[in-house]
Amino acid sequence: MSDTITPGLVSLDAALGADKSAVIRALAERVVAQGRAADAEALFADAWAREQKDETGLPGGIAIPHAKSASVTTPSLAFARLKPGVDFGAPDGDADLVFLIAAPADAAEAHLAVLSKLARSLMQEDFTASLRAAASDEEVVAIVRAAIGEGDATAPATAAASTPATAATDALSIDGRPARIVAVTACATGIAHTFMAADALTAAGKKAGVDLVVEPQGSSGYQALPRHVIDDADAVIFATDVDVREPQRFAGKPVVRSGVKRGIEQPAQLISEAVAAVHDPSAARVGGDAAASTTAPAESIGWGARIQRILLTGVSYMIPFVAGGGLLIALGFLLGGYDVNQDAAKVIVENALWDLPAGGLGQYLGSVAFMIGATSMGFLVSALAGYIAFAIADRPGIAPGFVAGAVAVLMNAGFIGGIIGGLLAGVVAWWIGTWPAPRWLRGLMPVAIIPLLASIVASGLMILFLGRPIASLMEGLNAWLTELASTDAIILVGVILGLMMCFDLGGPVNKVAYAFAVAGLSAGSADNPTPYLIMAAVMAAGMVPPLAMALASTVLARNLFPPVERENGKAAWLLGASFISEGAIPFAAADPLRVIPASMIGGAVTGALSMAFGVQSLAPHGGVFVLFAIDPWWWFLIAVAAGAVVSAFAVIALKRWVGRKELEQAESGVPVAA
Repeated sequence: MSDTITPGLVSLDAALGADKSAVIRALAERVVAQGRAADAEALFADAWAREQKDETGLPGGIAIPHAKSASVTTPSLAFARLKPGVDFGAPDGDADLVFLIAAPADAAEAHLAVLSKLARSLMQEDFTASLRAAASDEEVVAIVRAAIGEGDATAPATAAASTPATAATDALSIDGRPARIVAVTACATGIAHTFMAADALTAAGKKAGVDLVVEPQGSSGYQALPRHVIDDADAVIFATDVDVREPQRFAGKPVVRSGVKRGIEQPAQLISEAVAAVHDPSAARVGGDAAASTTAPAESIGWGARIQRILLTGVSYMIPFVAGGGLLIALGFLLGGYDVNQDAAKVIVENALWDLPAGGLGQYLGSVAFMIGATSMGFLVSALAGYIAFAIADRPGIAPGFVAGAVAVLMNAGFIGGIIGGLLAGVVAWWIGTWPAPRWLRGLMPVAIIPLLASIVASGLMILFLGRPIASLMEGLNAWLTELASTDAIILVGVILGLMMCFDLGGPVNKVAYAFAVAGLSAGSADNPTPYLIMAAVMAAGMVPPLAMALASTVLARNLFPPVERENGKAAWLLGASFISEGAIPFAAADPLRVIPASMIGGAVTGALSMAFGVQSLAPHGGVFVLFAIDPWWWFLIAVAAGAVVSAFAVIALKRWVGRKELEQAESGVPVAA
């Protein structure tokens, strides 16, 4: 493993700029100059995005800007001892000791563990004092290497170890003995704040004379607290910015929740609050289904951002269904032609490799790929709803959420119905989990009682109150479009269809527009090209949302999107090119109030241009894979490109200037799918 810090990464008594952005940029450039990262601007953008979510200044004149970045090739620590100091947002003033922690996006656990050791060492006063007294770059390197285990000395002890309690004050005693507290710390990146909070709480517990054991849940993994330690604990502290892993272990314990930075800056207050919660019968407790621990910390983000985090949890688990299924559908069209979807189910049932259909091997393999992909996509709404419920109510919410998502599909409510169903299922499951069940029934609650009752309530509400209004709305839209298409307002029809295709991305409104176009294809002819014009406009507009999100998240404004969305954007290129509007759902589910309007603007532009250019499509699906069935295909591509560019710039503008603060707070705890 390469040395994490070298003399070339150290700047002593330097003035790197008047503000923290200049300092971070200078340190990023130093990392690149040492050949440990490929792009200084990309590294700066990732570190700056993290800084904007939560300032990295800490008490004692310390700052630890950090990031995981695809531009980093070697895990690195760049250090600056500033003169004068720079404001990094710490409550006690400017920072003069600044570490830029730069980790590769796919950093190995061993590297992350090394970087985490540095964060823990920063909580040691003798470590920071030695850095301030160091006379040379080489001396700084030796001090840091010893602290992180790359030198001759060993690193500081881990915070998860139990610390013998000294004499406890009466205020922090339980029944005449020192209070027993367990804590969990976790931050978005799992590198720095996680371990610094763990050490701060451990030190504060020792000073207060309580028996406190901490479980830091970092990127390099975590050592679960022994069962007997949790059972003996009087209270729990969750100092986290992301969801606690396996929260059901702490069910029933009085709990104090906060953001991870409060664990660093106010550990003594958190301990006092935890002890007070033991004596308070009305104090919050970790629910039997751990729902209380899976929501965002009340002290760090608001209700809107909490809901965003819940939605992002559902999205992160839904992504594999979208990406895998969408790519298989595209492969099916490529192998089997634009009409592969018409007989795919029949082909895979009635034919085999030794009994090929009339279209030969291409039709058979294309049908197989198409049906596997279509089956995967069929789970999309159910998975979204199921894991939204999981984010609220943990495992007992999964089954009710999946059922509510399936009911949303049955009622033609699309992914918006899935989101509503998942939220309903999660809230109901969480609420039932708070019921004071007798001991003999507790074992059945998470596996039988909660899923049963939550499924009945959530899915019943979907059927009774959402299904009929949506169905009536869809029928009315279909009738209106049919009447309008028979007039001379064909460009207006293109605008309307473009708006509908991008409104709910595969949901009921989208499906009405698509079904309207497909149903008319059989009536199209050389003398009546209107159905072909409508089909082209619908397909072109449906390609815009995923292409626009891909363009914005991977090319134009990567720093405005969290890492999980940048990864989604890579898959969205092919999904959009294949006319799979659902490729934009991960973006829309996480940020609907900005993604959907931006998509609709681009869809309207594309629909109008397609009609104005007179583009016709004989194929009902396939995107760029069926260009041979589109005429003129070059105008089709121009219309799609124009709409994608308009939508991409629109979503960038909305993310940059509309409600940015709450978005950043939510992104600081975004769970990333493996």
